[in-house]
Amino acid sequence: MPRQGGSIVTLVEPARGRGLAIWAQIAEILQDEITRGVVKPGEQLPPEAVLAARFRVNRHTLRRAVAALQEAGVVRVEQGRGTFVAEDVIDYALGQRIRLTENLRKLDRTPGSTFLRGVELPAPARIARALAMRAGKPVILLETLSFADGRPMSVGAHYFPKARFDGIIEDYRRVGSITKALAERGIDDYFRKVTRITAQMPDAADARLLQQARNQPILVTEAVNVDIAGTPIEFGHSRFSGPRVQFTVEN
Repeated sequence: MPRQGGSIVTLVEPARGRGLAIWAQIAEILQDEITRGVVKPGEQLPPEAVLAARFRVNRHTLRRAVAALQEAGVVRVEQGRGTFVAEDVIDYALGQRIRLTENLRKLDRTPGSTFLRGVELPAPARIARALAMRAGKPVILLETLSFADGRPMSVGAHYFPKARFDGIIEDYRRVGSITKALAERGIDDYFRKVTRITAQMPDAADARLLQQARNQPILVTEAVNVDIAGTPIEFGHSRFSGPRVQFTVEN
C-alpha cells in the first residue's frame, strides 16, 4: 500500500448511520494507525487535501478530526508545516546527582551518546567564573550528542579545566561516558551545584542534530558540577529537544 508523509493513504470511507460522527470516526482511524506504529512519533501525516480525499470528506470535517487528536495530545499542528505525531516525552529529572545514563535507565529508556568534537581553548570570562579560574586559562571543550531509544535528546558542550583534566577527550572516546571519563581522572563522585534553565529557538546546527524543526523551541541548561570538596570540575551548556524532553526538578 502506498505511503505519504509516514501514513498509509488507501481510501477509507467512514460508516454513515453508525451513530458516531464522521469526524470522530476519522480521528479513531488515525489514532489506531498511530498506536499501531503505522505513523511513528515525530513523523508527518499526509497533507490535509490528501487525507480529505482518503476519507472522502470535506476539509472542515477533516479539521475537526485533527483538532480532536491535537486536543488529546496525539498530534501537534505546526503552522505552515503540517501535522505531526506527538513525541513520547521524556520526564528528565534534575537534582544534585545528575547522571544521564542512570536517569534514562530508570525510565526504561536505552541511553546512547556520540562524540562530536573535542578542542582546547582559552576560557571565556563567563565559563572561567563558573569554574573559579582566570579568564584565558586553557579549558577542554567536549561536545556530545545524547540519545534516548535511538532518538536525539540533547547536544552538550562540556568544559573542563585543562590543568586537572588534560586527556579527558581521549578518556571519553574510550569509555563513552563523561561519568566514567571523570572516574578515570579520580573523580568517583560529583554533584550539581547550580542549574539554570531557559528556552530558545534552535540554530540550524542544533535543529539538524536534534532532528527537529527550527520553529520548535529547545530547552537550554547551564550547569556547574563540583567534586566532593566543592571544587568546580565542569561547566555544561546543554540543548535539549523541546518536543521530546520535559524537566522535573528534584529537591
